[in-house]
Amino acid sequence: MKKLGLIGYPLSHSFSAKYFSEKFKSEKIEGYDYQPYPIDSIEKFSQLIKSEPQLVGLNVTIPYKESVISYLDEQDELSKRIGAVNTIKIIDGKTKGYNTDYYGFRESLMNFITKKFNSGALILGTGGASKAVKAVLSDFNIPFHFVSREAEKGFTYEQLHKDTDILKTHQLVINCTPLGTFPEVDDKPNIPYSQLSEHHMLFDLVYNPKATAFMQAGFQQGASTKNGYDTLVGQAEAAWKIWTNK
Repeated sequence: MKKLGLIGYPLSHSFSAKYFSEKFKSEKIEGYDYQPYPIDSIEKFSQLIKSEPQLVGLNVTIPYKESVISYLDEQDELSKRIGAVNTIKIIDGKTKGYNTDYYGFRESLMNFITKKFNSGALILGTGGASKAVKAVLSDFNIPFHFVSREAEKGFTYEQLHKDTDILKTHQLVINCTPLGTFPEVDDKPNIPYSQLSEHHMLFDLVYNPKATAFMQAGFQQGASTKNGYDTLVGQAEAAWKIWTNK
């Protein structure tokens, strides 16, 4: 039996485990098992690889998409460029990192924005997921700024409230923070939602709940909204191709 899994901490609500378990059943795929591996320190990664010789692949989630890199034997060029890894292939105990978040987000964004879109984008958050978003926006030639609580990383949330021109010129807003994820469904990023309009597009990488508080607040102002489910499916299928060469 070949083993696949997910590392992160905590892993109380795992999209990947549910998705792949259902995929194996619906597509009658045999010989694979998918399990979560919650590790409370990335320093335990190497021991996990040694203790599970049947592991052929892993997904990586919060908070290890960046810190896992120093524990890998190899990376592909895309994940090197992005600076984050969310997929690992394991052959004879040797690990190679990839970033399939890029492919999932790229496809989902292409189905969301219009061809006439000519505004800038705001990336809320600066964690591992935001790095793949940055790469996709760069490849789409969409100008962007990060929004963080730390001024040296980009705009601050306070600036967004004070300077109304920022949201006027950045009509695509992408939430790369975990705010609003079940069960903390009332949480949302601290942006001035009253400044949003029908010209804005809010993309939330959170998928549970389907309509996050971030999305609902934007919808009330007439903005278009999209959650992260399609992005997750896209990255999962890209990971499956890497693991199986199919």
